[in-house]
Amino acid sequence: MPFTVYVLYSEQFNKHYVGFTSDIEARLKSHNELSTKGYTIKYRPWKLIYTEEYNEKKEAIQREKFLKSGKGRDFIKTLPH
Repeated sequence: MPFTVYVLYSEQFNKHYVGFTSDIEARLKSHNELSTKGYTIKYRPWKLIYTEEYNEKKEAIQREKFLKSGKGRDFIKTLPH
């Protein structure tokens, strides 16, 4: 089962969110519609602006952590919205 590392963008609030999942479609729906608590509900709607796939959960977690770091945030700023 592949794991997807993803970056979401909230145009209305100019915010990014980084996460990983094994089901990107369900996760995106959760961020935009289903969740009733947490960081992402405050900044809806979110659009998916970037993904990477990994076969190993460990690799996905490492990449997610990198994207949340200073250098990772610098990379995210270069992505088209």
